[in-house]
Amino acid sequence: MASSQIKRNTQLLLCIFLYRLMISWGLDQGSLAITPPRGWNSYDSFSWIITEDEFLANAQIMANKLKSSGYEYAVVDFLWYRRNAPGASFTSPGFDVIDEWGRPVPDPARWPSTAGGKGFAPIAAKVHAMGLKFGIHVMRGISTAAVSKNMPILGSPVGRRWTAQDIALTSRPCSWMPQCFLSVNTSTEGGKAFINSLYQQYASWGVDFVKLDCVFGEDDMSLDEITTVSKAIVNTGRPMVYSLSPGVRATPSMGKLVNNLAHMYRVTSDDWDIWNDVQSHFDVARDFAAAGLIGALGLQGGHSWPDLDMLPLGWLTDPGANQGPHRSTGLTPDEQKTQITLWAMAKSPLIYGGDLRHIDQATLSLITNSVILDINSNSFGNAEIAAASSTDNEALPVLNLVACEQATNTSWAIRNAESPGANDYLCWRVPEVINRAGELAHCLNWTVSSRAPISLYKKRGATEVGAHILQRGIAHLWSADAGNICLDSFHDRQGAVANSERITSKLFSSCSKQRSQTWQLTSKGELKSTSNSGLCAAIDAQINTARIWAARGTQGQYYVAFFNLGLKASTVSIPLDKLIRSQNLAYGSELSGSTAATSCTGIDVWSNQGTGIFSGILSATVPSHGCKLYSLTCGSN
Repeated sequence: MASSQIKRNTQLLLCIFLYRLMISWGLDQGSLAITPPRGWNSYDSFSWIITEDEFLANAQIMANKLKSSGYEYAVVDFLWYRRNAPGASFTSPGFDVIDEWGRPVPDPARWPSTAGGKGFAPIAAKVHAMGLKFGIHVMRGISTAAVSKNMPILGSPVGRRWTAQDIALTSRPCSWMPQCFLSVNTSTEGGKAFINSLYQQYASWGVDFVKLDCVFGEDDMSLDEITTVSKAIVNTGRPMVYSLSPGVRATPSMGKLVNNLAHMYRVTSDDWDIWNDVQSHFDVARDFAAAGLIGALGLQGGHSWPDLDMLPLGWLTDPGANQGPHRSTGLTPDEQKTQITLWAMAKSPLIYGGDLRHIDQATLSLITNSVILDINSNSFGNAEIAAASSTDNEALPVLNLVACEQATNTSWAIRNAESPGANDYLCWRVPEVINRAGELAHCLNWTVSSRAPISLYKKRGATEVGAHILQRGIAHLWSADAGNICLDSFHDRQGAVANSERITSKLFSSCSKQRSQTWQLTSKGELKSTSNSGLCAAIDAQINTARIWAARGTQGQYYVAFFNLGLKASTVSIPLDKLIRSQNLAYGSELSGSTAATSCTGIDVWSNQGTGIFSGILSATVPSHGCKLYSLTCGSN
């Protein structure tokens, strides 16, 4: 065997040995999140209204069907302390149940076992008896309910009686629930005492997992509170996985500020069962992997994991709804495979969101696939490979909100409906796409009114701007399909592919009368926010729709995933020498020229078919929005 090949093999074995040692050492030391956590969360299927019976029923099925595959955290998502009474919603204050120290406690009407001051302790005990771990979602800071009543703070230092109004920062509300939650001044003894009292209470209940919301991402970055909570968790003496959320426009630089303070942190906005939500995660996952943040050092000797959000598969509800699970996921089978494959390759925590009482065999097989789980837990060198080629040079239009002076390349217009009473069309045109001749044009079915609904489904056959154009107007853009949401120039501004079946919810917020949701179509063809944001809607073009990820397995195998983000099937390929070089560089070994003669064999994971022996180029035809996943064993010819 050539000396260069012996050197590479030795380095690979050393890398695998160190990786296994790192995992075993962490487990021996009792560290948490040595591999990406797995579990079930109630939000995608129940929003905020889940009851004790519904939660425990899901936990029991999780114990029966998912525990053996490493799913161990059963998590109650937000507002378990809010009374489900007339007028209550996820944005409404005045319905929260708090104790005499201003701390949230479970609503006894929904959680009867918690009555009488027992808190979640009885629920946690039942979950622990199933062999699972119990988790809760909590919001930043302190509730406005506690502030309005000026509740005393438990554990106030001797010599001063601190109250909720002393520690609340009214100038720093949660951006998406400003009427309900305020930041706490963690530089004061009273603020620290309040945070400590919260987590001592959670520890006394038997909580194993805490998801802290509205503290991470561009809109709500609160490093002071993240740090204070991290210390409070350590001080409880109880092992708790510490998760941060959400991740609106999160960047790797933000991740480097928090990775050693937590075990997982969201790097995207909410992910729902819309293809464009899935697609929007690819660039984010690539960037955090390239920054070396996958499995970086976490809290108390554990690891930390960039979190791509829950898996909205199976039986779901709608965002922010006062309704339990009532519909099936909107993702196609190919899109579901793409999602869980990316989550596995990026080593994101796997948190299932569907109602487990209605899980079908296809979904169960998807989330318990042994290769997917092995990649998610045990692979290393995980990264997107830039050297990918595709037979399809398709340009996908992407809807963005940008400064109006940067939106001059997009022309908007309104085309009249084809029949009386039907919706009109919002149409856009981009005269020339960068690196591609020709223009992109498309119409969306809509209504020019602040009261009437505007469908975001594309209109069949309406591919160009036609006659009878109205050059100006003011309207709301509204969608019932995604849970009564409106295009918003303020909340969650992120890109979205505009000519797929639906526009993503990333650019939308719950409909209201805010000016940020009112849009003016000007005589210049601008679609301009009437707020003071200075933002206009613009269409950009993404040319490369093929993505390739690769990783190594602990048995020396190469994991390779081909993704096709385009609207039609495409043949994706990569030379084997480039694939292997990318993985050798991942653990510090340069590829010699002789490796170009490498041959591989393996399996197509999703079809469970062998690849046969091949050399030179790995190539596959990948369906629209689909993926191919391979487990390969490679060696010299």
